[in-house]
Amino acid sequence: MFLAKCQFSGSGSGAARSNTPRSSCRTRHEADGSNDGPEEPTTGPSPNPKQGQSYKGRGMRWRAAPFMPNLMDFTNEDETEHDRNGWTPLNYVEQYIDHNLIKNIADCTNAVSLSRSGDLLRTSIDEVYHFFGACILMSCLPYPKIRMYWSRSISVTPITERFTRDRFFRLRQSLKVLIDDGVPEDLRKRDKFWKVRPFVDRILQGCRSQARPESVSIDEQMIPFTGACPCRQYLPMKPNPVGIKNFVCATTDGIVLDFDLYQGSAALHEQVEEPEGLGLGSLVMARLCKTLHRGTKVYCDRLFTSIQGAEQMLKKELYLTGTVMKNRVTAAVQKLPTDKTMQTSGRGTSKEVSSEDGQLCVIKWFDNKPVLMISAVHGTQPEDICQRWDKKQKKYVSVSRPCIVREYNMKMGGVDLIDRMISYYRMSSRTKKWTIRMLMHFTDLALANSWLRVGHQGRASCSSWSSEWTWPGPSWPSIIAKKRMQTLQSCQREMMTLQKVKNRQCPMC
Repeated sequence: MFLAKCQFSGSGSGAARSNTPRSSCRTRHEADGSNDGPEEPTTGPSPNPKQGQSYKGRGMRWRAAPFMPNLMDFTNEDETEHDRNGWTPLNYVEQYIDHNLIKNIADCTNAVSLSRSGDLLRTSIDEVYHFFGACILMSCLPYPKIRMYWSRSISVTPITERFTRDRFFRLRQSLKVLIDDGVPEDLRKRDKFWKVRPFVDRILQGCRSQARPESVSIDEQMIPFTGACPCRQYLPMKPNPVGIKNFVCATTDGIVLDFDLYQGSAALHEQVEEPEGLGLGSLVMARLCKTLHRGTKVYCDRLFTSIQGAEQMLKKELYLTGTVMKNRVTAAVQKLPTDKTMQTSGRGTSKEVSSEDGQLCVIKWFDNKPVLMISAVHGTQPEDICQRWDKKQKKYVSVSRPCIVREYNMKMGGVDLIDRMISYYRMSSRTKKWTIRMLMHFTDLALANSWLRVGHQGRASCSSWSSEWTWPGPSWPSIIAKKRMQTLQSCQREMMTLQKVKNRQCPMC
């Protein structure tokens, strides 16, 4: 049952890398235009005037010359350590959630339950495994209420055979990953997520064990939760705007390589070397790029880009590409044509300036509106032609597109892809405890990562997932589809019956 979600996710994983334009979300280069957005606040000690000039790009000289980068060759990681031939689906999941982690959860849950209520919960490793498996199955076969899984007419046998309703809720309420009394006070103040830290660290360890590719993307991820929690954020442009913010580094195929839960800039200062003068975005970049190899190309949006951050990454031989706010590259903007001039020239017009040392370039491209980008890798050449929608003509038109825009759109969607994979079968049962929400989210992340990793082995390996789930008769997807139709009809009848009983009416009338 623990791996059931991986099989069900197959309907959405076939489009791990889509060739169609990413129109379902907002187009990145349109959303990250150069005309709006506040300047990134600096954190820590205020930089001196000389540092301030470099921070906004005023101290760097720019020239209107073709960008000719001198890049270090990327060395592929030795795959002998990551040889996964003959692995079963369970082996992939155990990179993140292994037997030791489940044993720790069972021991801590029993200990905390005994110390608080005086009653021994008597949960076992096998029961904790089945609890997570039941949560996965609930995400694949969603009911309006959790209690309905134990209803007589629409009960789910794999769940009801393992748990009674009261036992499931008691285990869900008592779940612990550490003993609270054993955590020192200074650690509680320093780490806002100390209650789930052992579980999060184990998932992070599995993510860091994945092979590092040549191109990665960094973006924000929201863990949806509207209740009380230590560090809740609001991002209006996200599908789930309210929740816990998580900064993620992922491959272009959506596999998560590293992440860091946002707890404020002070926590990032402790994890980054030489944080003085860096803004929040640059601190996040420095933190998530620690595990990357030299020569890696990093793609991000305008929250993370700045001149100073790009220069620090160049010292580590990491190459940044992303959209940028114009108030962070003021000196370069002065060398570029104005918005009105480019609008007069028409869509597809682009212009680039490069730094005097030839390590960075700033490119301005006019599509529906001007787009400002910075890169240590790509320039305008070679350009290509893309199809863009014209509102006046009401048809697609051919528009010239710089190389940097094409590469950015191809390499930037990794975090969005893993979010989409998780959203297909999210463990979204309602809860008031942020700890349960966090455990469920990172279990989702581990399963999605495992599913995407199996996809790299080809169709032959993907067929092994279904071979382990033998079922006499129809396939799992057809059974789930039929069960859902029956569930909707039964739920409607049962909800009407419950409402009549509540109103003291005859259920048969």
